[in-house]
Amino acid sequence: MRENDDLRVLVRTIRDYPKPGIQFRDVSTLLLDGPAFRKTIDRMIALVDPDSFDFIAGIEARGFIVSAAMSYALEKGKVMLRKPGKLPGQSVSIDYALEYGTDQIEMHTDAIRPGQRVLLVDDLLATGGTAMAGVELLRGQGAVVDTALFIVDLPDLGGSAKLTAVQVEPMALMAFAGD
Repeated sequence: MRENDDLRVLVRTIRDYPKPGIQFRDVSTLLLDGPAFRKTIDRMIALVDPDSFDFIAGIEARGFIVSAAMSYALEKGKVMLRKPGKLPGQSVSIDYALEYGTDQIEMHTDAIRPGQRVLLVDDLLATGGTAMAGVELLRGQGAVVDTALFIVDLPDLGGSAKLTAVQVEPMALMAFAGD
């Protein structure tokens, strides 16, 4: 039995979504199980040193769920990396490529001060486009980002390697190889 197999079985695979050939790893089925969601957050927290970061940045949308729970448990501030047009204050944005299109995220310009350490959190790491955009956006505002944490990693799609190449350590509770 692999580590976190009790959680892994709760991640649903949706074939050919959002386009043919993609095997979408859907964590919403894991989130439906309250005790499993709690274990997920507890185990993610156990992977990091809370003293190594000042804030947790969550990427909209499912990354908000995970990062908010971690922020609450660790009593850390949460930086929101949002879709365009959702933030009321002055913001900065970045465009990025996804495995099946393009997108954009933004953050408030005053969310962090230069030198503050930020843990980047999202539900899933695939090609790394969204995570890399989060790192660039945060670092562009002066944040120190050296760790990114995910529920699921799809290592064959290269996201882990891209993060490692920019000195960000990717960590995940589980990996689905060959997808």
